[in-house]
Amino acid sequence: MKNTWLLYGLLQLSIIPCLAQQGNTSSLSIKEIMQGDDFVGHLPSNPQWSLDSQTLYFDWNPEKAQNDSLYAYHLKSAKTIKTDFETAYSLPSSGGVFNKDRTLKLYAKRGDIFLLNLKTQGLIQITSTEEYESAPHFTKNGTKVAYRQGNNLFTWDIATGSTVQLTKIKSPKKDDEKSDKDQWLYEDQLGLFEVLRERKAKKDKTEEAKKLLEAKGPLPIDPSGKSITNHRISPMGNYITYLATKSPTNKGTIVPHYVTDSGYTEDQNTRSKVGNEPYEYEMFVYDIAEKKVYPVLLDSLEGLDYVPEYTKDYPDKTYENKNRLGYINGPLWSEDGKYAVLDINSNDYKDRWIVLLDPKNGTVTQLDRQHDEAWIAGPGIGGYSGGEMGWMPDGKSIWFQSEKTGYSHLYVMDVITKKTKALTSGEFEIYDPRISKDKKRWYFTANKNHPGDRQFYSMPIEGGKMQQLTQMTGSNEVTLSPDERKLAILHSYTNKPTELYLQDNPIWGKSRAEAKRITYSTTKNFDSYQWRDPEIIAFEAEDGEAVHARLYQPNSDTKNKAAIIFVHGAGYLQNAHKWWSSYFREYMFHNLLVDNGYTVLDIDYRGSAGYGRDWRTGIYRHMGGKDLSDHVDGAKYLIRELGIEEDKIGIYGGSYGGFITLMAMFNAPDTFKAGAAIRSVGDWAAYNHGYTARILNTPVTDSLAYRRSSPIYFAEGLKGDLLILHGMIDDNVHFQDMVRLSQRLIELEKHNWEMAVYPVERHSFVEPSSWTDEYTRIFKLFQKSLLDKK
Repeated sequence: MKNTWLLYGLLQLSIIPCLAQQGNTSSLSIKEIMQGDDFVGHLPSNPQWSLDSQTLYFDWNPEKAQNDSLYAYHLKSAKTIKTDFETAYSLPSSGGVFNKDRTLKLYAKRGDIFLLNLKTQGLIQITSTEEYESAPHFTKNGTKVAYRQGNNLFTWDIATGSTVQLTKIKSPKKDDEKSDKDQWLYEDQLGLFEVLRERKAKKDKTEEAKKLLEAKGPLPIDPSGKSITNHRISPMGNYITYLATKSPTNKGTIVPHYVTDSGYTEDQNTRSKVGNEPYEYEMFVYDIAEKKVYPVLLDSLEGLDYVPEYTKDYPDKTYENKNRLGYINGPLWSEDGKYAVLDINSNDYKDRWIVLLDPKNGTVTQLDRQHDEAWIAGPGIGGYSGGEMGWMPDGKSIWFQSEKTGYSHLYVMDVITKKTKALTSGEFEIYDPRISKDKKRWYFTANKNHPGDRQFYSMPIEGGKMQQLTQMTGSNEVTLSPDERKLAILHSYTNKPTELYLQDNPIWGKSRAEAKRITYSTTKNFDSYQWRDPEIIAFEAEDGEAVHARLYQPNSDTKNKAAIIFVHGAGYLQNAHKWWSSYFREYMFHNLLVDNGYTVLDIDYRGSAGYGRDWRTGIYRHMGGKDLSDHVDGAKYLIRELGIEEDKIGIYGGSYGGFITLMAMFNAPDTFKAGAAIRSVGDWAAYNHGYTARILNTPVTDSLAYRRSSPIYFAEGLKGDLLILHGMIDDNVHFQDMVRLSQRLIELEKHNWEMAVYPVERHSFVEPSSWTDEYTRIFKLFQKSLLDKK
């Protein structure tokens, strides 16, 4: 019996790859391309320069080990070697801050604080504790180092090595308040007994002495039910600022785990659903010399009483937003400590304020208000922790990014006169701006040549002509050497995975320096296939807008006149670009589909990144509106221009792509005959607050937006064949979403749908066996539904 079962198991293992390849005429198999990095190759990442600019370190794994290792490329020998543990352990952090004359570097690593002398290369480990230290910065005119330990602020004197604790977060107080009855008894007891009066007097004197000692010690901060974070000391060491946050109680969602080590079902408590009560934020200033604490006053900000335009759709409903103030970032101090700037978001995501803080009294002067009827975002502008911002070399002007013109660009503002100047302009976007070491020029990335091509640029500090420093088409993620004479470039192209290149900085010599490749990461199996370079096209949408897309076309002798439209995830993400996609498994699957005669279209629909503000907000209050119609228009393009048959178009995607797939199958059933919805949102009222409330507001305030944006309300429209695929322990888009949708389909008596579940997978699958099963099912769906092949 035992041998029979063993033989049966071996037969099953041999059948699995056959099933994955069944009906597939490509030389690629689904199983091999779903192995991820083991098939493609383990690509380099996280480049970091040595302080002398002579060695380039990076993470890499050409040996297919359990984890990436640290490698070093030495410029003098032009050799790459794997570093030993001690070298990797002692290597300074790539992050950190410098003092004013850039002779000292301060950084945190492994929860400790380090100070590096750049002239002598001497390294001092300031802390070596089990506590976690973070956020180091210079203070007291560069003579001291400030850092956080746990939830308190400390300083370390560079000259003496002495450490001083500056703040003391108090533990929550017990409720000592007496009832009227107990207060009467207390006073009666004191009146009756001399010994009790004497003991009270001694206790009072002790408390007075204790308060005098506390006044000499760290700043006592009473949380009063709030969390204290973001405490910082000013460059001159005269002010401490901190943020007090009151957290609301929002109910989380339970995600059961069925396949566990224990054998029991185990519950995971995950995120809440959209519609949360907002956090309450308040910033305080502590004047160290005057020993007093006072709040930062933000009631003068423009637009605090703003009522959103969408509320006009609800004339009978009273709109309430008692606290519009969201997270308060900063302060960002000028080097001389003369000026401090705060970056503030609204809790409804429709405003960003940049203000000048007067630390002497906590008042602010508004410098800039960025407002969007939809929501504030875009490269370097808004997000969960504020936007990109810094001080100009003159010490009295700040730089920041804004979508004022419809695209994210660089601006400079004098904080005294408020005079503002745009440094860049045009129908392209700026990414990751930084000022050069000599403060004479800018460095940044931009998609100036094409929305799907990102190059690295330099520009004079006052603005002007942009000089393109990189030349390879695709993505160029640049890490400058400390002397700014070398560029380490993580470069990729559409059909060429990311590799590390080294290039001279053209501003120091040749106007067009050539990049030298220093890593070769792809496997022999990957290299043995001729990967397609899909054409980047643009077709016209129903409203006249140009929609960019990747187009994969089969040879005329294999074309089956069927087409698949792929929908990328995240909404605000870009995939019709000229670099190696984060959807690389899907890219390889598309090559396999084309080998089988399919035409594939991969669309940067409304809401995608890289195309400016109007494209970004095109889905406001209606997900499944223009983003869906862009896919319908893509299908029309395939039929009209490429000879695809009307009843042979399928659609698939994951996460937001799965959501669009559901909307397509329910709301455009005559366009799409089959769809595969992966880890899909079925009801936006069940998704998280931070993402959803930006786009759809909240279910309570804008129920219409949720009603027209959620697939579960349109399930009766299903005509074609639908395949639903979802991880059961998905703690991003909960499995509950698809369970609810399946019940809706059952009640509607729909029978042309199936669901495959993956018990050990979260939102992002990790097991190759799960990936293989998922895409085998998707391939079989398209073969059967579009080509009538079993």
